[in-house]
Amino acid sequence: MSSVVTTEYKTFLKEIKERIYKAQYDALKAVNKELINLYWDIGRSIVAKQEKLGWGKAIVETLAKDLQKEFPGIQGFSSANLWRMRNFYLTYRLNEKLAPLVREISWTKNVIIMERCKEDIRREFYIKTTKKFGWTKDVLINQLEAGAFERYMANQTNFDKSVPGKYRHQAKLAVKDEYSFDFLELGEEHSEKELEMALLENVRKFLIEMGGYFAFVGNQYRLEIDEQEFFIDLLLYHRQLRCLVAIELKVGAFKPEYAGKMQFYLSALNDIAKLPDENPSIGIILCKDKSRTIVEYALKDTKKPIGVSTYKLTEKLPRELKKYLPSPEEIIERMKYLK
Repeated sequence: MSSVVTTEYKTFLKEIKERIYKAQYDALKAVNKELINLYWDIGRSIVAKQEKLGWGKAIVETLAKDLQKEFPGIQGFSSANLWRMRNFYLTYRLNEKLAPLVREISWTKNVIIMERCKEDIRREFYIKTTKKFGWTKDVLINQLEAGAFERYMANQTNFDKSVPGKYRHQAKLAVKDEYSFDFLELGEEHSEKELEMALLENVRKFLIEMGGYFAFVGNQYRLEIDEQEFFIDLLLYHRQLRCLVAIELKVGAFKPEYAGKMQFYLSALNDIAKLPDENPSIGIILCKDKSRTIVEYALKDTKKPIGVSTYKLTEKLPRELKKYLPSPEEIIERMKYLK
């Protein structure tokens, strides 16, 4: 083959492979949707018979045995799963918004969300984010255990106005309102340098706590501007967002001037370090404490994407974030963007 033909063939092969992958993906989606429809119908039939004929719990056990006998080797018809189908139907049958959405994720993920979330607004959040970001079962479980819903609703960033819509919500999920550094052997009184060194010595655990998609770039990252040197405490890279993430460590309470300094760092990173195909850099100011009102004012008119988070040396349960959640009306408004 000539070089021209070879080049054209490579392009042709790539197009065919992409088409095959798409067909496989579409087929999997169709199979999953049909399976969810089947389980929905079985759940509905069980409920209908129980309501009409007064059948009790025994019907589920009997049905499971007969189905397993008729379809040997096919998983999914255990009595436990039949009960899940019944509960699945009862959970969503009157919910016009969520009933269509549950067809978009797998049965396993539906069960996890249904059993671990007791409120429709939380179920909606995890169904939408699972679909939107392609969360695996393990990632979904980790997000549930980490209180992703509470952190997403309560976190303090200016991403709504400073991050492009196409990756705004992934960015908001990437920044927690609070981080737990319970793996550090530090006393309550420590310096910023001691905190930085301790994080570097436990960099793997640190990156896991940050969220799993972060890669370490460096500490005391040097920027030279007009013959002056400036140093960013920690510089990370977020693989999904494809952007640099600057982190400033503060062992005290948040101060408004920290936001101005971070804007300066982000402008410099975008001009000096960001590659042409990467997204604009994001900043996280990590403080021991913060006044949420002061943070709101400090970020109100900033142009660069900045989040202000706190850290604890002992685990703090996500339920403690509930007092910071927006009103029900605001929560519903924010959920509209998770499509």
